[in-house]
Amino acid sequence: MRVSAKDKRHAAQIVNALKQEYRYARCSLVFQSPLQLLVATILSAQCTDERVNIVTKSLFKKYKTASDFAKVRLSTLERAIKSTGFYRNKAKNIKACCQELVDRYGGDVPRELELLVELPGVGRKTANVVLGTAYGIAGGVVVDTHVGRIAKRTGMTKADSKDAVKIELDLNARIERREWIDFSHRVIAHGRAICTARKPKCEECMLEETCPRVDVR
Repeated sequence: MRVSAKDKRHAAQIVNALKQEYRYARCSLVFQSPLQLLVATILSAQCTDERVNIVTKSLFKKYKTASDFAKVRLSTLERAIKSTGFYRNKAKNIKACCQELVDRYGGDVPRELELLVELPGVGRKTANVVLGTAYGIAGGVVVDTHVGRIAKRTGMTKADSKDAVKIELDLNARIERREWIDFSHRVIAHGRAICTARKPKCEECMLEETCPRVDVR
């Protein structure tokens, strides 16, 4: 994808401003292994990280390996994660995903984007979270609802907010690879604190002079 020098300069301004404001932003999911992060990220769909952390605190004490998750009865897993929402589909995906990990990778979580997205319940967002946060591998910018919204508002993509893959590719093309992992964490922090879905606090935003405020009313 070809991107103009102007677009790259604009993106760099945003990256640098976020770096100054949220230098120590990190993933808010609590985990101790790539497997735990994978499971937590699947649970985080349409659910707050705070709620996921409450659920996984006890979940990870009971199920420590991919084999543990693969063997648990589906109904038991559903009850354990029910409060995260969409629990039937999440339980099915977690169990199937972990069975694939056992069958194909000896229970380990692979380090390649192409292999991760082949797992049940794992899309590019989840794969990039695991690669970046668990392994320190910049596979691509993580695009959640905050990143999608802010990328559009700041003019770094013209893609529909629901087209996460297109948004990711636009951001990957504009931002230096070495910034991809931290950029996602910082944008998510900014989305929670300032650039909220409703009534963004533009007057408090350090991007006020840089941001074109696309679709902000």
